[in-house]
Amino acid sequence: MTEWQPTACILCECNCGIQVLLGADGRSFEKIRGDKLHPASAGYTCNKALRLDHYQNGRTGRVTAPLRRRADGEFEEIDWETAISEIAARMQEIGLRYGGESIFYYGGGGQGNHLGGAYAPATMAAFGMKYRSSALAQEKTGDFWVGARMAGHPMRADVEHAEVAFFIGKNPYQSHGFPRARTVLKEIAKDPGRSMIVLDPVRTETAELADFHLQLRPGTDVYLLSAMAAILVRDNLIDEHWLAEHAMGVEEVLTVLRAVPIEKYCGIADVDLELVTAATHRLGAAASVAALEDLGVQMNRYSTVVSYVEKLVWLLTGNLGKPGTQYAFTGMAALGHDRGHPAGEGPRSPVAGAPIISGLVPCTVITEEILTEHPARYRAMFVESSNPVHSLADSARMRAALQALELVVVVDVAMTETARLADYVLPAATQFEKYEATFFNFDFPRNIFHLRHPVLPAPAGVLPEPEIHARLVEAAGVLSEDDYAPLRAALAQGREAFAMTFLGILADPRKSKLAPVLLYRTLGPTLPEGAAAAALLWAAAYNLVRKFPESVERAGYGTGLAAGERLFDAILAGKHGIVITEDDYEVTWSRLRDNKIQLHLGDLLEVVATLPEPADEPGEWPFVLSAGERRAFTANTIVRDPAWRKRDGAGTLRMSSTDAERLGLHPGDLVRVTTRRGSTEVPVEPTDRMRPGHLSLPNGFGLSVTDADGTTVTTGVAPNELTEFDSRDEWAGTPWHKYVPARLDTVNA
Repeated sequence: MTEWQPTACILCECNCGIQVLLGADGRSFEKIRGDKLHPASAGYTCNKALRLDHYQNGRTGRVTAPLRRRADGEFEEIDWETAISEIAARMQEIGLRYGGESIFYYGGGGQGNHLGGAYAPATMAAFGMKYRSSALAQEKTGDFWVGARMAGHPMRADVEHAEVAFFIGKNPYQSHGFPRARTVLKEIAKDPGRSMIVLDPVRTETAELADFHLQLRPGTDVYLLSAMAAILVRDNLIDEHWLAEHAMGVEEVLTVLRAVPIEKYCGIADVDLELVTAATHRLGAAASVAALEDLGVQMNRYSTVVSYVEKLVWLLTGNLGKPGTQYAFTGMAALGHDRGHPAGEGPRSPVAGAPIISGLVPCTVITEEILTEHPARYRAMFVESSNPVHSLADSARMRAALQALELVVVVDVAMTETARLADYVLPAATQFEKYEATFFNFDFPRNIFHLRHPVLPAPAGVLPEPEIHARLVEAAGVLSEDDYAPLRAALAQGREAFAMTFLGILADPRKSKLAPVLLYRTLGPTLPEGAAAAALLWAAAYNLVRKFPESVERAGYGTGLAAGERLFDAILAGKHGIVITEDDYEVTWSRLRDNKIQLHLGDLLEVVATLPEPADEPGEWPFVLSAGERRAFTANTIVRDPAWRKRDGAGTLRMSSTDAERLGLHPGDLVRVTTRRGSTEVPVEPTDRMRPGHLSLPNGFGLSVTDADGTTVTTGVAPNELTEFDSRDEWAGTPWHKYVPARLDTVNA
């Protein structure tokens, strides 16, 4: 094809619009550029998106036919009918013996790959599955839980318009997290009327642009943030009038913060008291503050408590519901919505009794749920577009857990580290060979949704995930042509008649959970340009109209049933992405529970009130390792081809120049990194960006790919060979990947 085709980058949650020009072979990405017609990114893209041909056409270990493991341990190709029928039979047999809840679902799509995963609930219902998880449960669930208890609705930050941008354990120059991140950061840095405050042990690219870099000791974020909150109270920087109108539980919080030993906590964090005070005063004096936390604290000690105190800092200063602050967003899916049960309440995992937040079992307890001798343990696992063997804590233990299961089914594009341990591997289309979308819709006041059309056809032998789920549901015997016939008949009379019939079917609890496949098999074939996978979005559009009618109307779609149809049609036609809702900032208050913020979370506030003196690690572990740092050429692990990296191809271990000099190490020297879980050799990169005693390994390394001659090549270190499943947050179970005690030994040449 000779025309530029709109699509999106799939390497971070922003999913910036891009355009692709295919080469003469019809498959290679000859050129990639930002899409100026995309309503959020408007032509912006970072360096990573420009290398996406390595995802589509690089060395990946692509799977193009269903695979079944033989008795000798090798895989053999089988046809789709055999694969679906055998998998369905084996899952039903396991369900009969142990209950459907013994089949565990993991995944649902990586970055930008959400549409197929939205059909998974139908498969879960068809086979009686109850428990599930995804990568969100090793990153965001603590933040979700705190936000739900404080507000009842998830919130995001309007960094673009903030007077002060406040980043906690986040380096948006590399990890992004909001549209046009690098451009916005540079705009803030150049504006004398605006400021940036960064809490990070590393002098990141973002920290170098900041007015205040609080380069704290790793793992002490809770102390430093508590000190900042206490300074706000001590120095009368809180917005008392705003708090009286908009917040509950204020006095309980102030009582605890008045007792915080500010100077002591700054000493624990090893950040100069005057610098902390100056940064806090800048924050307290600002007309608007936008705060974003990320994995630097969400995968660290006290992570859930840190999420709480971080919110106290910007709430005590009244930074919610106005431009440049935090807002409550709309969206096509309930991402981040949680009921916010107090600690000790709410659903629990069957074996470990871990809290299930936002419907997700903590990733760190999955191996316990499998390997513990318990009648309710998981007996099978269905993995979709995810690689838990590589991405979850304690890879060795995860491998042992998968090998202990009676059945492992993997749906993926490539022969991943997890797929190699499966009983069946079902090949999916890549994200550029099918209709796809992301449900990370956080933009405000105009929220954006982008249904991406295929850029090139899928090879023979692979299927998109919605078709795989539909076939499994039908093989389970829970849906047939008899179920589709009434909907097809209604559809022949028009979408309004179809909607009425569909609502009637949803009244049956048994059928309502199968709605994705019902839509896919009936509405799907009628959609233009083969967009059957988008059928689910018809229901999502109606649901958006139901939940946010004024917002949809302001975006120009009208009201009632007609608004749902217009919105859905716009989604189908909008190849560059469309505006789905439009709001003003004040609408945030109507979306919060009781139209107010609850500051007093007693269980978490008690932790703040009783923070212990941190115990030093024993001499055996003199370093703290951050296992998985985002760098210029790292992203999620769907890009398996190591050739995509222009720099840092070996995945160096970064350490402070001071430590390197003390140990007599030079750039490229090999060292052995040892943690409580494992040991590996890696070349070092001394740098003045790191604090003494702090180490970091990049994310995305340690993947194995096979060359054309059959040689398997593994590049760099897989960080989770060094992490522990039981080093985790006490509230949400999120892992401490950014705080791994370690030691270094030199390796003789």
